[in-house]
Amino acid sequence: MPSTIEGVPVGWEHRRTLFTLDPGTAHLSHGTFGAVPVPVQRAQQRLRDEMESNPMAFFTRGLLDRIAHTRSHLASFVGADADGVALVPNATAGATAVLRSVSLAAGQEILLTDHGYGAIRISADEVAGRAGATVRMVAVPLGSDDDEIVARLVDAVRPGWTRIAVIDQVASPTATQFPVDRIVAELRRLGVLVLVDAAHAPGMLPVDVAATGADFWLGNLHKWAFAPRPTALLAVAPEHRAVMRPLVVSWQQPRGFPAAQEFAGTLDYTAWLAAPAGTHLLRTLGLERVRSHNAELAVRGQRLVAEAVTARWPRGPADLIESARAGTLGSDALSMRVIPLPPTIADPDDVLALQARLATEHRVEVGVAAWRGSGLLRLSAQVYNQIDDYDRLSHGLREVLPSS
Repeated sequence: MPSTIEGVPVGWEHRRTLFTLDPGTAHLSHGTFGAVPVPVQRAQQRLRDEMESNPMAFFTRGLLDRIAHTRSHLASFVGADADGVALVPNATAGATAVLRSVSLAAGQEILLTDHGYGAIRISADEVAGRAGATVRMVAVPLGSDDDEIVARLVDAVRPGWTRIAVIDQVASPTATQFPVDRIVAELRRLGVLVLVDAAHAPGMLPVDVAATGADFWLGNLHKWAFAPRPTALLAVAPEHRAVMRPLVVSWQQPRGFPAAQEFAGTLDYTAWLAAPAGTHLLRTLGLERVRSHNAELAVRGQRLVAEAVTARWPRGPADLIESARAGTLGSDALSMRVIPLPPTIADPDDVLALQARLATEHRVEVGVAAWRGSGLLRLSAQVYNQIDDYDRLSHGLREVLPSS
């Protein structure tokens, strides 16, 4: 008998039918919003049915205990202290909660890298502006090795003035993997608080939050861990939990972190409660098998698509282009890869126009970002993908990209 979850066969041979994605479209942007598998959709729908059958019972009798149980399960999945994590909607919400809770004095600074997620930069600017502090950006060239990344961040610290640094584990626009354990150790030695933005890590990479030693850590479960949207975890070191301020005040305020961070009245908590079905599915398919499949397919896809880009644009930053063609621009462990685009596709409007043409004319959904004055095509790989998806993208790019 094959394994089933919510009545759905979940063996490896069924992996492509576990999703309700439009089969007529090549979905190569899993890292953007994720995709919720059918068994997890069903688990959440059962919870919604329960909620709507008796809202009073759902919200007032046992909900907090159920959230706490879910929190404990997900904490175990990422190697975190169950008493030190809170469920939050997404990584941006978690980062904003941290930045608003950390005391900032006039003249101090929040340190970010130019690989960070744009919404977190907006949050940092808002928090720093209120405190009379500043936000400073550290430039890290695409393709930098671990030693160079660590050195650039250490050199950027202004002891006594750099209050907190936000470090991506896997950067959203560039798919760069940062050596977070080394960075945390070095920055904390210099007296800097560290928030690790691991939005893409849970499910994609083995995660041990406690081992990072970070002051704060956050990660989405709805990208690579098959949870419903929106589901994320925020982990806070013991010495900071008392100062954490929730984004929304609720009746749970007197209980402090994590309960006060999680509860916000009549939200739909079914995504959180169904999240363990996603991690269960991952384990049933085989965590290592999923990760290996995705990482290997991402490399093959990068090679194939890079050939299409260079066919239209043979001139450019040779080292990055050659790395993409060789499948070495990025970490071997990641399920996301980037490919530089021609210089004519560099600003946000050009990027969005390219993305829209690929979607409407060729039925390919793919991530494209404007980064440091250039365009980057970001590929994702998930168990529902196959090499034909990247071949379709390659054909589309040969038609829509301008020639050199």
